[in-house]
Amino acid sequence: MTAKACAQRIAEDLNALGIRPGLTILVHASFKALGPVPGGIETVIQGLLRGIGPDGTLLMPALTWSLRPPAVFDLLRTPSIVGAVPETFRTRPGTHRSLHPTHSVCAVGPRTEELLDDHGLDHTPCGPHSPFHKLLETEGLIVMLGCGLAPNTSLHALEEYVEPPYLYGPSFVFSLRDEHGRLTRQEYRTHGFSTHGYLQRYTRVADLEDRSFLRGGPVLQAAVFVLDAPRLKRAALAALSANPYFFVERRAGP
Repeated sequence: MTAKACAQRIAEDLNALGIRPGLTILVHASFKALGPVPGGIETVIQGLLRGIGPDGTLLMPALTWSLRPPAVFDLLRTPSIVGAVPETFRTRPGTHRSLHPTHSVCAVGPRTEELLDDHGLDHTPCGPHSPFHKLLETEGLIVMLGCGLAPNTSLHALEEYVEPPYLYGPSFVFSLRDEHGRLTRQEYRTHGFSTHGYLQRYTRVADLEDRSFLRGGPVLQAAVFVLDAPRLKRAALAALSANPYFFVERRAGP
């Protein structure tokens, strides 16, 4: 199979999962889970872009959640730490990145400005100006491409609606350098799961009473889950309203 044919196959597999031209998708990805891919990661990105077409918008997390002062977050240069696919996407010509020291997002497509440009106004990882939050409030799909349901950052945004006792940790004053080289300083609250002795259990979205937001199937050799963001919001907030600890469990041991 050529790289071009593989990209087309990826697009067709995505279309079979309901991912159509014109949609907005936020993708978490494991490259290894896909199996052999001629052309490598660029073929995967091309397949994703073909799946949504020129009128669609592709987003990927570019998280740097381990960053702490005095390290400077440089929008153009600070690498993400969530895998090879999003890092390759970050460095492609034409990709834009939101300004946030720990939970930035990259995007290409017509909704890029709408979803990314005011992320710098937030003071928490996934606040009301974050792309994670906006997708839940508007429209879009979350695509877990071969990585299971656990690394779903959008659930952080849903936890920020409720602010359960385990959510926030210490605050830090971060230094940020934007795409123009301008340096600013801003205080941010961080998430504090481990600080409070809790482990994330985001796979529990599969246990929600209403799972109409969730479907799954293959893309190449990868098992893929597709979540409708606004429907996920309704189901997850109902669970968090009944039990603020629904998506965590207490860490064992001292």
